[in-house]
Amino acid sequence: MSENLTQLARKIDFATDGEEVTTEEKKEEEEEEEKQPFQQPHWPLEDVRNKIRQAFTEMSVLHDLLVIVKQKPPVYMVLDPVQAEPLEQKNYIQFLALKKSLQSAATILLNGAERLRTSQAEMGRPNRAVQDFHIELLRLRQNWRLKKIGNNIIGDLSYRSAGSMFRHTGIFEVSKADEASGPNATVGPGAVSPVATVPARGIQSSLRVTVPTELMGSAYIFVCIKKDEEDICSAQLTSSDFVAGDIPWQQKLEKAQNVLFCKELFNQLAREAVKLTPSIPHLVVGNQITATIFPGIHLLVGLCHSDGKNNVRGKATAGQGPPVVGGQTSNVVGGGSGSGGLGPATVGGPGPSKYKHEHDLEHSLHQLLHRVYHHSFQHPLPHPVYAPMGMSKRRRAAGPEGMDKNQVISLMKEQTLLEQIIRQVQHNFLRLRTMYVIDQLAAEFKDPLIVSHWNAFNSPTQSCVKINIVTQGYDSVLRTKLVIHIFERTLKCICRDGKIMTMSFEPQELRNLILCQISQHNMAALQALAKYTGWTLLSSEQNIGTGAIEPLGNASTVMLASPSGNKVIGVHSGPHQRVSVYVSSSPRPDFYPSTVVMEQRWEHLGSNWQEVRLDRMEGRNFLNKMELLMAALTA
Repeated sequence: MSENLTQLARKIDFATDGEEVTTEEKKEEEEEEEKQPFQQPHWPLEDVRNKIRQAFTEMSVLHDLLVIVKQKPPVYMVLDPVQAEPLEQKNYIQFLALKKSLQSAATILLNGAERLRTSQAEMGRPNRAVQDFHIELLRLRQNWRLKKIGNNIIGDLSYRSAGSMFRHTGIFEVSKADEASGPNATVGPGAVSPVATVPARGIQSSLRVTVPTELMGSAYIFVCIKKDEEDICSAQLTSSDFVAGDIPWQQKLEKAQNVLFCKELFNQLAREAVKLTPSIPHLVVGNQITATIFPGIHLLVGLCHSDGKNNVRGKATAGQGPPVVGGQTSNVVGGGSGSGGLGPATVGGPGPSKYKHEHDLEHSLHQLLHRVYHHSFQHPLPHPVYAPMGMSKRRRAAGPEGMDKNQVISLMKEQTLLEQIIRQVQHNFLRLRTMYVIDQLAAEFKDPLIVSHWNAFNSPTQSCVKINIVTQGYDSVLRTKLVIHIFERTLKCICRDGKIMTMSFEPQELRNLILCQISQHNMAALQALAKYTGWTLLSSEQNIGTGAIEPLGNASTVMLASPSGNKVIGVHSGPHQRVSVYVSSSPRPDFYPSTVVMEQRWEHLGSNWQEVRLDRMEGRNFLNKMELLMAALTA
């Protein structure tokens, strides 16, 4: 019953009008219109009203029908699905599509089989001219980040994964090299292919690595401290000193990454040099940054880049010899070695430089940018756990310690990369100057000996040296020790008696201090020696107010008496004067009684002082001569 009703309902044309008008009725209406020619016209919107009323009636009927159907449980009417008439199937079109799909799959399988057959044939040959592409690509992927975009293999040379914010993409492309036009670089004779059974010699690489033109060649950061057009010290910075010599694309990628690293470092330094406002402004010209670290002493930071095609970009400076860049002559500041095995730069004119290469300065410069990378990702954990991220331990302790606003602001300040470099270079220069002053005094004074011990565990901006002043052969008698802490612009000296003196970066202040310590050491060692020999200390004055005036500091005197009391020795020593020794004896040989002085006891007064010529006495040093003199006077 329901199926019959469905078929009948499908035959109904709902698009036609509900009322069927016959031809006879139409003829009657036409006759009536002819009979009433003078009838008034109909309302213009009557047809529209009739159609709207008819549509409203149909919608009402449809609404009532839906209400009856939606009754639960259904009582009067149930909706049954209407099965559409089956479409006519075109088997020929499906056959063509299936044939095309099978043909594409067969082509892919045949191409893969051909590649496998070719690969097996190449692996079967004992002496292959080109390495296996997939094995070499696997080696490349172990050291560099690669990704496939379409049919291209793209790699990344940048340090973005380590925290770098440099805008350069650092993208390189990897492709398969043709056997006829493969790379000229060959693997070294000691390399062995992982798929070959015998050692391979002269095997070409199957990879072609294409790097951007601005990253080709070699580059390095040249750092030099200059004073009056003279190179005091220099250091060169490269991203990596290790270069694998058996893989040609490894050398190319390491050089390109080194160029990218040097460009990022110099770009960061140049931006900071422009933003900083020191008392003497920094100068940024081309590929060179000039900063004043001390009066008359400048720091030069330059970017030297050679693309390997006789094109060297750098800053030329007059008065320097032509350095060698990659076996070519160039007029670039310190143009020299990079990560690609170039020779060291020749700086400071044609003659050899007095100061050697400072490896600690190079190491400090190398670590600064990597420290920025580390701080961009590594943040201290919050304590407690609901505290904000990135807050340091000192800032967390600001509340309990009761810090004021200025102290908290000082904790939040961070030094820029250029400021850290300048601080380290200032310390390095001051350390070299301190070392030079100490070595110069040690070479100038053989009596007493000056022995310096430099602490190996130093920070980039602070170092320490311990100075021992001893007399040869009498080191067990007395040692004068002092410790000098070297900072960026000041020196702090801790003397043997606990006194702390702060000095500036001028070398003359350090020299005067050591000279005063040498003079005090001679007097203190003489007093200690007198105790061993039985002589009595009569007086000791470190700041004597009589005699010749010292240019700097004060002279000191010591008076010693022999065990029998008939001999007295007076010693006068100053920082800038030689040691003078005088001897007085009693009874006086020139005493004669007179009407004024008649008693004989006055002859025990000391006689006139007689100077001892120490330069003609036997003995290795001052204390040895004084020991011989006291022994002779005692006998």
